[in-house]
Amino acid sequence: MIPRRDQFSGCLVGQCLGDALGFPVEGYSSKTCRTYVVESLSDKFPIGSDLESTFGQYSDDSQLARELLQSYVTCSRFEPSDYASHIASIFKEGRVVGYGKSTQEAALRLIDGVPWQESGTPPPSAGNGSAMRAAPIGLIFYDDIDNLIQAALDQGRITHQDKRCSAGAVCIAGAVSLCLQNSPINKEKFLQSLSDWTASIDSGLSEGIKKLIDWIDLPLGEVSDLFDDKGLAPDLRTNEGISPFVTGTVLWSLYSFLKSPEYYKTTIGTAISIGGDVDTTAAMAGAISGAYLGMQAIPPHLSKYLNDRGTWNFDQLVNLANECFDLKSRSL
Repeated sequence: MIPRRDQFSGCLVGQCLGDALGFPVEGYSSKTCRTYVVESLSDKFPIGSDLESTFGQYSDDSQLARELLQSYVTCSRFEPSDYASHIASIFKEGRVVGYGKSTQEAALRLIDGVPWQESGTPPPSAGNGSAMRAAPIGLIFYDDIDNLIQAALDQGRITHQDKRCSAGAVCIAGAVSLCLQNSPINKEKFLQSLSDWTASIDSGLSEGIKKLIDWIDLPLGEVSDLFDDKGLAPDLRTNEGISPFVTGTVLWSLYSFLKSPEYYKTTIGTAISIGGDVDTTAAMAGAISGAYLGMQAIPPHLSKYLNDRGTWNFDQLVNLANECFDLKSRSL
């Protein structure tokens, strides 16, 4: 079944808005983030808040996802070498907001002429930089899981070579593709598919996804404690919330979406409430939720503020997503 046009724009805008909502409290404690969620998801936010003049900026999570879609439009296909050049350019021009160390190191190698196949930061670096931008791969290859997996791996290894990072990218792209099937979410089948697709890449994430099948209906606090107790995500929690470790943030993003698949705002609230690297958890959960629900579920009083240092506002993001939808539709 062909997805709706607004699912493509919902995915991109949903990611950018989740990112923008999480960005002001990135690195803060879960207590602070829970308080912030109540305010930020109200109908009056950001009017009257301290963020009124600055709200809407999204970070590298969404900047690099947007660049991937721009590359797709330019090449009329996913071309890793061209996408790598986009990553190099945005870093070289100093346009990246809130980047991680591993992604920056890889970008600098690209700028120095290292081929994209060799530029990724090697293990044991296992941050979430490759997963945070993988949602567009799910849009491009929703109808071809084999090519989806390969493209997710290729775009990921431009910056991260660790297999855990590769599996996280496949998981986020795969989740988006499943959301485009225009059928109600069966949580067990959804997670089983993701577990199967990542099993040969990283058994740790694959097994963690299986655990979520039993944990989806548990309260937030119990689930985060179970992550720690079962060792599913080393360094999942710090004193300031969830760490940027790829496995933990991917699992939390899946949990946030599947906890409330019919409600974008609730999904974002859950993603942020854990504290820590919440611009990324909210970006990934927002992309999945937006792909499933479409633009109609994304609050317009918040999305209208989206921008990247005064450029790439809401309308431009929607236009880019529509271009990608049209390009994909012509290829079917």
